[in-house]
Amino acid sequence: MSSPYSEESLDAESGRADVDLRTALVSRFKLSPEKVRAVQNLMPQESLSFVDAALRLGFITQEQIDDALAWAKRRQSGESDGLVETAMRKIAEGRQLVLAQGEMVKPGAQLILAHDADNPRSEKIRALRTELLLLSEASSHANTIALLSASAGEGRSQLAAELAISFSQLGRRTLLVDADLRQPKQHILFGSTNENGLGEAIARNQKAWFHPVSGLPQLSLLTAGAIPPNPLELLSDGRFSRILQDWRKAFEFVILDTPPIKDYADGLAIATLAGRVIVLSRGQHSSYIETRELLRRLASTQSQILGAVINHF
Repeated sequence: MSSPYSEESLDAESGRADVDLRTALVSRFKLSPEKVRAVQNLMPQESLSFVDAALRLGFITQEQIDDALAWAKRRQSGESDGLVETAMRKIAEGRQLVLAQGEMVKPGAQLILAHDADNPRSEKIRALRTELLLLSEASSHANTIALLSASAGEGRSQLAAELAISFSQLGRRTLLVDADLRQPKQHILFGSTNENGLGEAIARNQKAWFHPVSGLPQLSLLTAGAIPPNPLELLSDGRFSRILQDWRKAFEFVILDTPPIKDYADGLAIATLAGRVIVLSRGQHSSYIETRELLRRLASTQSQILGAVINHF
């Protein structure tokens, strides 16, 4: 399977400034998906960086590069919001706002991106975020992404949380949903209670309780709630589909954590509704046979596979 998120691509961005510069150029100067693909095709042919290839093709000017580079340097030095954040917040202001009703929560120490911006793992998450921004749909509705893995213990919940954090740090209004109604983890990662979560919202057809996240004003968390007796039936219910449609109108990114496909079919139901998925495996741990079976079953959902992440820990 062709994937922009192989281990090699996660290591391709050499530094935080490079990632920020590329993100600023794509977001601020509106490089179309066709132009981005042309740039990516030229890069290996001429051994060029993304910026140099875009300049060679005439898609950007040196003045635009200087502008974006100045923003990236300000970001590194910790100065105030730059080009990308300003642009993204303007987009977010035009969306319907959702009242966060739950208690304030805080990212746990395991979520390194929220605490240590210069950590090597943080660099890789930002590089992955940049790749996803290149693939994001230009729409008034949220980009909805489900994270799937074959087995438990592959780091799916942590990656879902880190991706949600990374989008919110760009000023993108983001909702992180714990749709693992079997063994939920997001409330643990954020030190939250697990009441009035997704399960209750679907079963009782009531408004979901979103938790605001300390230090991340653009991020909201919806926990799984009490483990119900019928998770698959709830996630296949038309009420979940309608709730998801409401979220699409209120947020720019919706990230969905799911249970392992090997043990439960819940993730396939979620993938069908989300329409876009990232497949996660763990290096030196995940079974090739189980991953292949995941892909075979996922094909029936007709969801778009954005790529595959190889996790190492």
